[in-house]
Amino acid sequence: MIIERIETFPLRIPFRPGAGPAGAAGTVDSLLVKVTTDEGLAGWGEAFGFEAVPVARLAVEELVAPLCAGRDAARIAPLMREVARKLHVFGRAGAVIHALSAVDTALWDIAGKAAGQPLHRLLGAPGADVDRGSDIGATNGDSSVACYASLDPYGAPALVRAGVRRALDAGFRAVKLHEREPAAVYAARDEAGPDVALMVDVNCPWTLDQARSRAEELSGAQLAWLEEPLWPPEDYAGLARLRKECPIPLAAGENAATLVEFGRLMDGAVDFVQPSPAKMGGVSELCAVLELAKTRDVTPMPHTFYHGPGLLAAIGVTAALGAADSMIEWRFTDLAAHVYGDALIPVDGRIRVPGGPGLGIDPDPGVLRAYLAVA
Repeated sequence: MIIERIETFPLRIPFRPGAGPAGAAGTVDSLLVKVTTDEGLAGWGEAFGFEAVPVARLAVEELVAPLCAGRDAARIAPLMREVARKLHVFGRAGAVIHALSAVDTALWDIAGKAAGQPLHRLLGAPGADVDRGSDIGATNGDSSVACYASLDPYGAPALVRAGVRRALDAGFRAVKLHEREPAAVYAARDEAGPDVALMVDVNCPWTLDQARSRAEELSGAQLAWLEEPLWPPEDYAGLARLRKECPIPLAAGENAATLVEFGRLMDGAVDFVQPSPAKMGGVSELCAVLELAKTRDVTPMPHTFYHGPGLLAAIGVTAALGAADSMIEWRFTDLAAHVYGDALIPVDGRIRVPGGPGLGIDPDPGVLRAYLAVA
């Protein structure tokens, strides 16, 4: 199978009216990538984008795609290594790696389709034993994995309460906030009650001293983890020091991009590691990180604050290689449409592991047509 064509699909999907963070209008931007072989097989991947979609798209089209065109789609590992080495002068993180992530995931999608196997089976998970907290015996041979509702930032405690309530009413029993103020966090805990797992992602804002102080302030909220408390995010030594005295378990990894970085992160700095398949190398690197996590006594909780092939990649790899208590992040946002339509919606805090070949589901062509962001 020869890689014949690589195409990019920048999407811009709006929130439903009044459903954005704090009720604001706006959109969610993402970048899907389609790889097609000379045999007509097509695979889909996703590059982390948001406001930087044009940059990631340029990296796919001008840097990654020319190095992959005409190459054997089945030789994923050697091709990805070769491309990564040729492009390392542009950095080992950021838009170039985001672009590479999308192509890698698309090639794994193709591999599964060529073999007639879903990704988790391709990675070695036996049919009836996909048991990462999964619901074996679901319809159509599909299983499911646990997931948590990841809320947008709301700020005002009343809005945070409302967001938590919507997530609970939708069946979630684990909720992640993107809030920094204790009043908002405690409002969420009050709304959720004592039996719901509550996590807080603060997106790298604090010095070590500030993080110590804030962790003490938040200690009464009974958090399952505090995510990315330090700036800069690669201060793994600082995270390790904080972890030794922090009353809350720590999580990080969304901003790591190499196996070396993940190794340092898992060497005493975190309790939960959060590789992001659309940011750090796709399925290939996600598998490597989850295998490493098994040896470090760290629970993988993949970062998937997106709804496209990157999410499907995390679901498939986690079903095959995740820990028993791993969870999938589901961005709990009321969008006008989803990339997979209604084919991938969590039910009662679980998300199904698609049983179709490759990633299991292709993007909805109607959604692609309706929300393609024309340059």
